[in-house]
Amino acid sequence: MLSIPHRPTVIYLMGVSGSGKTTVGKLLQQQSGIPFYDGDDFHPPANIKKMSSGYPLDDQDRSGWLSAIHLFVQEHLSSGKSLAVACSALKARYREQLSAGLPGQVHWVYLEGTFEHISARLQSRQGHFMPPALLQSQFDDLEPPHIALRYSIQQPAADIAKSLLQHLTATRQ
Repeated sequence: MLSIPHRPTVIYLMGVSGSGKTTVGKLLQQQSGIPFYDGDDFHPPANIKKMSSGYPLDDQDRSGWLSAIHLFVQEHLSSGKSLAVACSALKARYREQLSAGLPGQVHWVYLEGTFEHISARLQSRQGHFMPPALLQSQFDDLEPPHIALRYSIQQPAADIAKSLLQHLTATRQ
């Protein structure tokens, strides 16, 4: 098991639905012991109902969800603990909101892939509230980050998690 950073750190795994955020997050937790939380679990019931009904979320829908994630991360870091969080964080202003005033390091990890590849993944995914028909709306909203570790989802998720841990270990403060 690789060691984790000295300072409390949040690792935000970002990208469109179906990019592998949850898979990589769970692998990261298994390989490092860094607790992983899925941002989907912070959605209010109204957001889940809206997406399940085939309607994309707008900025107003996402505002409370992002605030809930930010508060959770802030409390976790304040207790001196690191964590990883999966969150689409599609727009720059969402990432700014999620990072604002946090008492620790923030690492953005962007899982990127083509529409075709991710669409194929979503077609085979079972039991998720986000229907494949909404993928285009996420790509439409996506503002790729300028400062982030970028991983192609063409790589196996286990390789992404391993590479990410190696990076965190090499740059720990």
